[in-house]
Amino acid sequence: MGAALTVSPGAQIAPFFAGMADFLAETFAKYPPDRRRSAIMPLLRRVQNDESFVSEARIAEIADLIGSTATEVRSVMSFYSAYQDLPTGRYHLQVCMTLSCALGGANQLWDYLQTTLGVTAGEVTPDGLFSLQKVECLGSCGTAPVLQVSDAGYFEGLTRSRVDKLLTDLRARADGSIPEADLPLPVAVRVNAQGQVEQIAFDGRVAGLRAAPTQPGGEVGAQ
Repeated sequence: MGAALTVSPGAQIAPFFAGMADFLAETFAKYPPDRRRSAIMPLLRRVQNDESFVSEARIAEIADLIGSTATEVRSVMSFYSAYQDLPTGRYHLQVCMTLSCALGGANQLWDYLQTTLGVTAGEVTPDGLFSLQKVECLGSCGTAPVLQVSDAGYFEGLTRSRVDKLLTDLRARADGSIPEADLPLPVAVRVNAQGQVEQIAFDGRVAGLRAAPTQPGGEVGAQ
């Protein structure tokens, strides 16, 4: 990986993973020697985290590292909204557009964000702070409309005034931090001994708690 990768006539970009021998060794050690292609997700994530998107040059570099093709890497990227093929802002605002959120005002939220920020999907505000994306279900259907900021938690039940407050707060954060979300990325639900529905965050914490809804058949829906 010594040579730079050509991305357009006359333009070159240095290999991203040059000097990351320890990271690559640690990543590939998690998979059998003949399954290097399984490392595609952590390699994509590392590029995404550091550069805010995954360029064609990085796709080619990852393909070379795992012994695959750029087409295969690109196909994996296209399946997940977490990976971007265009530059994003410091704060990437993702609006859930599936049915429950659409009924709850997601389209109006999207239109308001476009008007307020002056950008649409695939664009970045001139100050480099914000970009927008429509995404599929974020799994918080009972709190529509919902917006996720970058890889942080969810901001729920949004109104224009709440959006204005959030944008003002984000603009004021010179360190790029994100204010405390309404719900920090729940990934599972469970019913506790008291019959309440617990929403479980990535780190195992109980991120939300509510009374279990009564539904036909006694099922508890993860909203």
